[in-house]
Amino acid sequence: MANVFQKIKELEKISANSKHDSLVQGVINAIDDKVLKKDDTLPSVNTMIRELHYSRETIMKGYRELVSRGIIESKNRLGYYVSGGNTLQMLKVALVMYNLDSFEEQFYRNFRNTLGKEIEMQIFFHHGNIDIFETILQRIRGHFGMYVIAPIPHARSKELLETIPRNKLLMFDRFEPLTGIVNHITQEFEASSLQVFSSLAEDIRKYGEIIFIHSPDSLDPREIVRAFKKFLKQTKIKGSIIPEFIPGSVKKGAVYFTLDNFIMWEILKECNAKKLKPGKDVGILSHNDEPAKEFVGITTYSADFGEMGRLAANAILHRETIQLTVPMILFRRKTL
Repeated sequence: MANVFQKIKELEKISANSKHDSLVQGVINAIDDKVLKKDDTLPSVNTMIRELHYSRETIMKGYRELVSRGIIESKNRLGYYVSGGNTLQMLKVALVMYNLDSFEEQFYRNFRNTLGKEIEMQIFFHHGNIDIFETILQRIRGHFGMYVIAPIPHARSKELLETIPRNKLLMFDRFEPLTGIVNHITQEFEASSLQVFSSLAEDIRKYGEIIFIHSPDSLDPREIVRAFKKFLKQTKIKGSIIPEFIPGSVKKGAVYFTLDNFIMWEILKECNAKKLKPGKDVGILSHNDEPAKEFVGITTYSADFGEMGRLAANAILHRETIQLTVPMILFRRKTL
């Protein structure tokens, strides 16, 4: 039983946790970690009071919640015991994302639908801001059974993520190297981007140059910038990286590549105003596919975010270990 108290006391160190939170999640953690098994008896209320120095009301409230979740049961005069050892039926999942762009919404919808209604999920957005990211993790740590997190490429990310227990962490979208093995379903940007650029080389050569619109202050993966530079060096194709889109600058004989959807739509509007035909007079390449781009006919390359969401949910449902780098898919359409 000593290990049960240890699981509860570990959570007391998290300032955002109430005693009630620590008790409930501590018992759940003890079951998940096989400290408690089906039919094991929990410490009596009096023993809990003596070991934890919690009030009787707090202990009783915590046990009642665990009973209501179906995780433990009460036997008259025999105390409380683990009913099934299956905490998944009432598992709480924290989903931490950048924002809800349309391609990320594909991840969210498949993730939510695959998890099913039985599992409670809360969603948080860090918007690529490391301070917001830190605040979110401080607030949610210890309150959930699983943490599905899209990390920020930042020097402080590793330290913050290391505070999440490995068996409760699933990283998605971008990969952040941590100590030991971590479950992840993530993208690889540099080699895959170079492969896509190279496969489009002959199409790009039909135009005079390729222009990558990339702000150094953006959240665009730096690996894509490196891949673009390697591509230009290997193919000798004329190309450049410009930090911002200048209205009125779209010209015939250029391919425009951007990760910014707003800029992509501005280029299309300008093509329309100047009567330049995308795919003939001007080439357009975008990153991260979504239904609107498919409808308009934008050539894109992208990971399958919907599939990522489904795989992430199934890994949680089946308690699977997963370390997967998803492939990039090129969607050739009329703009290139």
